Amino acid sequence: MDKAGIRLLVVDDERGLCEGVQEALRREGYTVDAANDARTALGLVQAQPYHLVVTDVRMPDMTGLQLLQTVRATQRDTQFILMTAFGTVENAVEAMKAGAYDYLTKPLDLSRLRVLVAKALEFQTVVAENTELKQRLRKRAEPSLLVGESEPIRRLLRTAEEVAGSDVTVLIEGESGTGKELVARTIHLHSRRADKAFISVNCAAFAEQLLEAELFGHVKGAFTGAMTSRPGRFQLADGGTLFLDEIGDLSAKGQGDLLRVLEDGAFRMVGGSELIRVNVRIVAATNKRLHEAVTAGKFREDLFYRLQVVPLVVPPLRDRPDDIPLLVDTFLDHFATKHKRRRKKFAADALQLCQRFPWPGNVRQLRNVVERLVVTSARPTIVVEDLPDFLREHDRLTPAFAIRPGMSLAEAEKLLIQQTLLHVTANREEAARHLGISRRTLQYKLKHYGLLDTAAAGEAAP
Repeated sequence: MDKAGIRLLVVDDERGLCEGVQEALRREGYTVDAANDARTALGLVQAQPYHLVVTDVRMPDMTGLQLLQTVRATQRDTQFILMTAFGTVENAVEAMKAGAYDYLTKPLDLSRLRVLVAKALEFQTVVAENTELKQRLRKRAEPSLLVGESEPIRRLLRTAEEVAGSDVTVLIEGESGTGKELVARTIHLHSRRADKAFISVNCAAFAEQLLEAELFGHVKGAFTGAMTSRPGRFQLADGGTLFLDEIGDLSAKGQGDLLRVLEDGAFRMVGGSELIRVNVRIVAATNKRLHEAVTAGKFREDLFYRLQVVPLVVPPLRDRPDDIPLLVDTFLDHFATKHKRRRKKFAADALQLCQRFPWPGNVRQLRNVVERLVVTSARPTIVVEDLPDFLREHDRLTPAFAIRPGMSLAEAEKLLIQQTLLHVTANREEAARHLGISRRTLQYKLKHYGLLDTAAAGEAAP
């Protein structure tokens, strides 16, 4: 993916590390400049705006924190990622509270850096504070996944803004690619904590023994390799919001540890004895059905109800096909500008095909398809033949059925249920949701119409 229109700046007085990070991000397609001290970096930033600055914390003359504060005073949309050694994590805590997007400890994990850079750029579209800035960022950074006029997306954003003003705990459920973290950041930005840190942690990204230290920090000597004390994400988020992504992947021990913090508002660092209290708002997210995990005994019921004070569900794209034309138009605009291509449009039948596709990767998958077409399609109008094979193949293999004159309502209903189970989803709960009925009603109709074998065959299919 061509990202040359996005400008990044890497700042570190360790010349070798600075060049290494610069090269790693250039390989991702970004335009990347580098500086070996903060004052040189400040001169570059003043000469031209950067989308993102990746900077070391401890440098001579001017620290990374001072650089952040100086730049953000005039360029509030510039994002910062801090790099720090364990011994200077306390400075990173201060930087997070000053508005840095996130931080990384040295030695750097370049794969995590790439992920954070992509997320920080996507976040820029959310923090835009006025129309002019939104238009400018829309041309430079990644477009938001939360575009839409359908009732499901309107209801989601309306509820998110309503709960933002309180400190109530929120649980966001939704499939991968729907934009759960953007919803969490929207809540934070509309809250009284907006000027404090938004700290995120992916609960599925750490082994059980490492997640405890990541959340609560550790003292020096707590385990092999703990050469210095290090604060955890709860401490970094003090006064702000802690976003716990993929909460459904927490181990039994992790669930117990988190529940104690939610109940007591206090914790101890790994290996420490001091009781630490923080003021943190919790927003959690999962792509799992937590109530089913509770029923199956895989997730603690008491923790589930602690988290689900306000439940929010981010709808999958297949449940809001009417938003696809607006999303496609937004992505066409954005990627034409980003890749310096002529503005294209979709032919009506190509757009209708997109609306019929179930999009298992959700809005993120649609965005990637549109970007590919902007870059590869030579015609000003994108037609069905230009669409990826998987889109056209799905449409070819999905049989259409007609409601014939004279057909009874029962016959039409039976056929609709059968086609939904065979070609939309074999999951009975999801099928019931698509059909607008309860799972219990669906089960009754399956038995009534003799479709139990059809449903069982669909569930057994790979």
